[in-house]
Amino acid sequence: MVLNRLELYFEEAHKHIDLINESIAVLPSPIKVYDDLSQLQRFALNALIFRFSKLQDLIGSKIFRNYLDFSGFNLSDSTFFDILREIEKESIVDIDSWDELRELRNKIAHDYPEEVDEMLESINLFLIKSGDLMDILIKLEKKFYEIKNARNRAD
Repeated sequence: MVLNRLELYFEEAHKHIDLINESIAVLPSPIKVYDDLSQLQRFALNALIFRFSKLQDLIGSKIFRNYLDFSGFNLSDSTFFDILREIEKESIVDIDSWDELRELRNKIAHDYPEEVDEMLESINLFLIKSGDLMDILIKLEKKFYEIKNARNRAD
């Protein structure tokens, strides 16, 4: 049932968010020199990138689709762009912001040791933008529970 799947996906997403927040708490902001990071901070940065990617994948590949299905949107023959357009209509995220998050994640996810210091600007932006991804999840979850509660009252 889509209701149970969504609740499980939200639970999984919150685990990612907890680990993202733990990673952010360990990191200086902004990061000025990668080589000045302690081993723990480097580990936290890698964990942040990994968890951000997992969260974005979970939201984009599972939560968006299941949320729309739960909302009554017909998903047959829908591309991801169609799904994203519907999510945008719900005022959850705009397509440009989602693309920016995806591009930033892809840029950071590829580890090129010779370019680490050049990537610091992107890494620092990534630290800031992780909050945007969490905000998307919170909006989705709020709308989901509004629909669920309205249905429960109607029953």
